[in-house]
Amino acid sequence: MDTTFPDIWAAALGFLAAAFMLYFPYYWCRRRGESEEIYGLRWFMGRGAWRDTVLATVITLVPLTFMSFYWPRAWGIGGPFRPSAWVAVNHLGGGLAAAFIEEIFFRGWMQTLCVRKWGVCAAIFFTSAVFSLCHLFVAPSWIRLATFFPGLVMGLLRHRNGSVLPAIVYHGVCNVWAVWWMPQI
Repeated sequence: MDTTFPDIWAAALGFLAAAFMLYFPYYWCRRRGESEEIYGLRWFMGRGAWRDTVLATVITLVPLTFMSFYWPRAWGIGGPFRPSAWVAVNHLGGGLAAAFIEEIFFRGWMQTLCVRKWGVCAAIFFTSAVFSLCHLFVAPSWIRLATFFPGLVMGLLRHRNGSVLPAIVYHGVCNVWAVWWMPQI
């Protein structure tokens, strides 16, 4: 396996960023003496959360699945992606881990602070915008900005249910979907 020095640094920086995003919101709560529940960081699926999550998944991913079959070739290769088993496991593991890490940071910590400052709608919009811009660091491509729209759905799930868990479940399902259906740019 040929691993270059910049690859090692990129992996180390990615690990540090993920650790920060995962643990900092909990540290913030403890340091300020605030309940983790205020930030949605006590995971639970309250009344109607499963219904909301399944409904959001069906409403967003069913049309996207059909769109992926007719994705314009000029925009990238559409249709089902057939990765090797190792690539699929790698993508799935990374996607599921990202769902936990990103939802704790963006919908749990950042969205809560923004709601306090600007109100619910502006907070969900702003947090979704920052979320989509951060995806450009992973793979600079205009299609990464489309994560703004599921970010809105995840923000609504977090706000409506008072926990990041519905957003984590939705995000994880979206990431699993993306392994096979996202156009390869």
